[in-house]
This record gives sequence, C-alpha cells and structure tokens, in this order.
Amino acid sequence: MDPPPDTLRQLALPHRRATLLAMLWTTVVAGAFFGLINLVLGAVAAALLEFAMCGLSAYLLYSVPRARHLERWMLAYTLPFFSVMMLLLYLMPDATDTLFVWTLLIPLVAHLLLGRRLGLFISLLFMSIAAFIFWNKNHGDPELTGFLPAANIVLVSLCILYFTHTYEISRERTELQLLRAARTDFLTGVANLAGLSEFFRTERTRALRQRQALSLLLLDLDHFKRVNDVFGHDAGDAALKFVAALMRERLRSTDLVARLGGEEFACVLVNTTGETAVQVAENLRLAVAGGSLDHAGRSIGLTMSIGVAQFGRDGEELQSLLAAADKRLYQAKAAGRNRVVCATPAVAADAIRVRADELWPALQDSNLRPSP
Repeated sequence: MDPPPDTLRQLALPHRRATLLAMLWTTVVAGAFFGLINLVLGAVAAALLEFAMCGLSAYLLYSVPRARHLERWMLAYTLPFFSVMMLLLYLMPDATDTLFVWTLLIPLVAHLLLGRRLGLFISLLFMSIAAFIFWNKNHGDPELTGFLPAANIVLVSLCILYFTHTYEISRERTELQLLRAARTDFLTGVANLAGLSEFFRTERTRALRQRQALSLLLLDLDHFKRVNDVFGHDAGDAALKFVAALMRERLRSTDLVARLGGEEFACVLVNTTGETAVQVAENLRLAVAGGSLDHAGRSIGLTMSIGVAQFGRDGEELQSLLAAADKRLYQAKAAGRNRVVCATPAVAADAIRVRADELWPALQDSNLRPSP
C-alpha cells in the first residue's frame, strides 16, 4: 500500500524547512556583505537589489519557523532570489565573469527546496536565462564562448543539474520505501495498524464528504494456538500468510486488509453498507473454512470468527469501530466460533438468508435427504 502524496510531502517538510533556514541566513549575510561592497564601488542599483533580498530573507527568517504552508514560503524565497541573481548579471556589465558561478547554485537550491518536479522546472528556466545573459555579454570573447570553453560550461552545468535531480529522485524513493515498510506487516505483506489508521483517515474523510457507507470487519482465527502447538510456529506463520492472501484475493482493490497482531486481522470495506459487509464477511468465513492449508505434507483446517461494525451507526472514529467489532467478535467466539456477528438482528437475518441461499444448491446436489 503506497502512502498518499500528502504524507510524502509532509515527511519532506522538516528537511526542506532546515534547508530554507540555512539559505536565508546565508542570503542575509552575503546580501549585506556584497551590498556594502557595491555601495562603496558606486553600483547603487546592484546594492539596492542585494539589500532588498537581504531584507526579504530577514523577514522570512522571522516568519518561516511558524509558517503553516511552507511550500508558499519556499517559493517566496526562491523566485525573488533567482530573479535578483539574473538582474545582477544583467545590470552589472563591468562585473567579473566569475559572478556567473553563482548560477551553479540554482539546481541545488531549487531541488532541495521545491522537490524534483518543480525544482527541475525552475532550474531549467533560470539556468536558460543565465545562459542567454552570459552569451549576450560575452559572445565576442572566444576565450569564453568558443567551442571548448562553452562545452565545458554547459557540461558542468548539466552535470550539476543531473546529479541534483538524481539525488532528489533517490531520496524520494528511499522515503517511499521507508513509509511502505512502516505501514506494512512484515510477515503477511498486508497493512499494519499504522497503515490501517492512515487508510481509515482518508476513507473517513471521503465517506463524510460524499456521504458514502463505510464498514469494518474484525477477524480472528479460531484455535490458532492449537495450530502452533500441533503443527509448529512455521505452520502458524504459513496460516497467517494463507489467510491474508485469501482475503486480498476476495476483496476489492479499493478495500484494505490489515493485520493488527497475532492472528487478528481487520478489513476496511469502502462504500459498503452494514448489510453488504455481513455478506462479505460470511463469504470470507466460508472461504477460509472451505479451504485447506497444505504445510509440510499435512493438511491444516482453519476457521475464523468475525465481528462487523458500520461507520456512523457504531461511531465515526477508528477506535470506536474497532471496539464495536471487537465486542461482536467475542460474541461470535462465545457462541461457538466460526461465525459472523453484526450489529442488529435484522442485519443478522439478512446474513443468514444469504448463507442459506448459498448452501441450498449444495444440499440439493448432495445425497443427503430428510428421513421419512
């Protein structure tokens, strides 16, 4: 299960906030230093631009630590910073060509603050502007715009851009892998409690906004300790994997299967009423009871008890739904196991009728007949 994009963005914010603060301090110091130098040299326009960028950075230093929408503040820094850089390159015709060295910071700053997509776009935009200014200023100087010098400048610039973009892609992929691992049960490959909580928050918001039904199943394998004691813990692990795979096959791709711990699982059924959830639970119960796990040449029979809870009727928070489903799960255990318990008798009656409709053809085809 992939985490939502918002989660990835939130994960990157502390790293980007720290980078932005470091850049702001650097800009304040460098802007004040070069502004004073240009003021002494009589380059008033350049000095004013640098003092303006210094002032903006000082204001952002005050605002960023408490900012809520950090992405906007990062744009509020990068766009003026790069624009001032371009204006300085254009307005200072007598400045040394080493001033263009600052343009090599563009891909680094853009990617670290804005990410790989927007960072790449901003980098290409301002590096192209810088290249145009450089060519327009030095096109008559063969030592700078000849084939070999131009090739070196272009190659170094592209290498920095490529390496920075590759680093950002690698960082995002690593974060995604870590997020997947943090939300996945290592044994069965289904979601864990953290993954269940995140998925439920997303679907809860959708259910409230679109007025959709949402149901939760709490499932527990019956006599699982006996499986471990008789067949060994390897067989118990195989049983958990078997049941998890079976549920993933039987449910829709929009639903979620999660292992809460031990032999207990939960399923979130999206856009599913309580009545339909009972039918789904009964189908899962029949599939587990009707299947057989072959392990080390031995056949292991499994059954499960299931409690059903419905969003709204049993609460709107995950903990309230889990509590309601857990109560019904233990009712199923107390009633003899291998059964589904739901909220109301009416829903239970619907489930019994569904089960009878499923079993009746099998009874008709069997050799069992009532005694005269």
